[in-house]
Amino acid sequence: MIRHSAFAAPGRFWRGNLHTHSTRSDGVLAPEEVCRRYRAEGYDFMALTDHFVGVYGYPIVDTLPFRAEGFTTILGAELHSGAMANGELWHILAVGLPADFAASDSPDFRPKPGQESGAEIAARAVAAGAFVAVAHPQWSGLTLADARSIEAAHAVEIYNHGCAMGCDRPDGAAIADLLLTEGRRLTLIATDDAHFSEPDHFGGWVMVKSTENSPEALLEALKRGDFYSSQGPELRDVRIEGDKVVVECSAAVSVVALGHGTAAKGVHGHSMTRAEVPLARLNNSPWVRVAVIDAAGRRAWSNPIWL
Repeated sequence: MIRHSAFAAPGRFWRGNLHTHSTRSDGVLAPEEVCRRYRAEGYDFMALTDHFVGVYGYPIVDTLPFRAEGFTTILGAELHSGAMANGELWHILAVGLPADFAASDSPDFRPKPGQESGAEIAARAVAAGAFVAVAHPQWSGLTLADARSIEAAHAVEIYNHGCAMGCDRPDGAAIADLLLTEGRRLTLIATDDAHFSEPDHFGGWVMVKSTENSPEALLEALKRGDFYSSQGPELRDVRIEGDKVVVECSAAVSVVALGHGTAAKGVHGHSMTRAEVPLARLNNSPWVRVAVIDAAGRRAWSNPIWL
């Protein structure tokens, strides 16, 4: 049997949002109010990730004063530098940055000659201790070559709620699966990308398995991949037993196992809390990930199990 580490690791699951904006960049609520709302909605942690560009003063917002009993924050930013293939500026999510992370030469949202590339600023963030993800691939118009270039990334946003609500471009699964098929050991995060200017909040989150709800422990768990992502459904176990994937979850109508290329197989039913998905259709894929869908169409995603 192979059990995904998120369900084998000690501790409990903590709910958090990793991508949020405030009045320190282009959000409409002050940092204190953003943190208050996430805490009031029952989140255990969040990262305020305002846009790291000169027009906003390269903010890494100090959210330590907004921590409280049962609620913590992780410092972070959405980094920008260099041009993607479409000529637009890179957006790279970095959670766990030091407060003194050096500014890039990114005065605004237009690429500038001589800037760090996206790959370079991502690598610099990882070296500084951050958990780094490729943000909203569909919204960005990311090519596979673009995505390949960010070699330091830990994760890809598989779902971005702000991009779902604001422009119907929420998806990162296609890019993530292509990179996984090439052997990149990436994880998958769901985020809000909340600006509070539209219904872009409380729609996608990570459930991180850790022994404590501290920034240090949460970051280490994120980097290990000890988490799953969700729009609502709960994952309670994901494991491989012989020739099948066994999934235990909250009530679902579909449970799908996915692998490289065209490899995929779903099972369907009513109010399923346990499903066994045969692996025969997964074509001996070296990795398997799971998606769970509830009756309202909301999804949860496991990170890949590498076989």
